[in-house]
Amino acid sequence: MKKNIQKLTLSAIFIALSTVLSMVKIYDPPLGGSVTLLSMLPVVMISLMFGLKWGLGTSFVYGLGQMMLSFGEVFSWGLTPLALVMTFVLDYILAYFVLGFAGLFRKKGTLGLIAGTVMVLLLRFACHFLTGVFIFDIWCEWDNVWIYSLCYNGGYMLPEVIITTIGAVLLFRIPRIKKLLTAE
Repeated sequence: MKKNIQKLTLSAIFIALSTVLSMVKIYDPPLGGSVTLLSMLPVVMISLMFGLKWGLGTSFVYGLGQMMLSFGEVFSWGLTPLALVMTFVLDYILAYFVLGFAGLFRKKGTLGLIAGTVMVLLLRFACHFLTGVFIFDIWCEWDNVWIYSLCYNGGYMLPEVIITTIGAVLLFRIPRIKKLLTAE
């Protein structure tokens, strides 16, 4: 019981930290998405510390929080009801939920940390890419909305993947953090 309370408390703190870091934007494109200061790293770290099940629960709660914080912006885009639902499901609930899958790489050392971080951020990119294919058709002046979505979402997700992975590796070098991530 005490261990669950500690895990719940740490998860809540890390969700709050991720939320604050999500507001520190390095790059903020006009149609959503952004490069942030390691905003996903605390949620990924929870998954790596406590495993898949706990990580998925934490990332789901984080996604709901991000969705609530973005309601006004998303509604201002003038999307159809179907596009709104797809945006909320793919861009928020699913895109942040996949961060919990980093727990699959728990106890795999530095390579597992890197692989888990990169994998979940690429899964998040895939969610945003699919959303872009469905909603960018409204604004897209390109002949191919698939390429537009790839370029637009890749433009902020690729730097996010690189920054978060570097941050995870640097954090893993701290002995206390490494012990938390590799402890039974």
